Amino acid sequence: MPDPRLAVYPGSFDPITLGHLNVIERASRLFDRLIVAVGVNSQKAPWFTPEERCELIRRSTAGLPNVETLTYEGLTVRFAKSLGARVVVRGVRPITDLPAELTLMMANRRLEPDVETLFLIADGELAHVSSTLIKEIAGAGEEAALRPFLPPCVVEAVRNKMQENQAKRNETR
Repeated sequence: MPDPRLAVYPGSFDPITLGHLNVIERASRLFDRLIVAVGVNSQKAPWFTPEERCELIRRSTAGLPNVETLTYEGLTVRFAKSLGARVVVRGVRPITDLPAELTLMMANRRLEPDVETLFLIADGELAHVSSTLIKEIAGAGEEAALRPFLPPCVVEAVRNKMQENQAKRNETR
């Protein structure tokens, strides 16, 4: 049975950023339950495993009792429907994401007409943040530069991941 009080917020969250967290906090006020759904895409090479991403999300959203985290594979809209969700929340960056998100929304509407898409734009100073930007900053060794974009537990996790990657590179030399 579809539940209008349940929404799904999907993404790769590799890693979760303050922009993602802003959308999660706002969506959690709109719905009784919010599932943050970590998509598993075998075509991508993520930094963090799905389990690590879920744990970082749980730690970052610990103060939001109506937020849960799950992983999924396949079509987001079908996953949302399987949970009984009537709404998929999409966080969008206004300049870069909107055309692709509108196309995705129309396709999802065709696949599952009962599941609506709700667009939330991250607050102004966070609207440009992406996981790609985070990886570029981290790759340059700029840990302090990560703090304006990531929850504190994620800054630590990114630092540890960079150290692991560096150790692996040193082993192969």
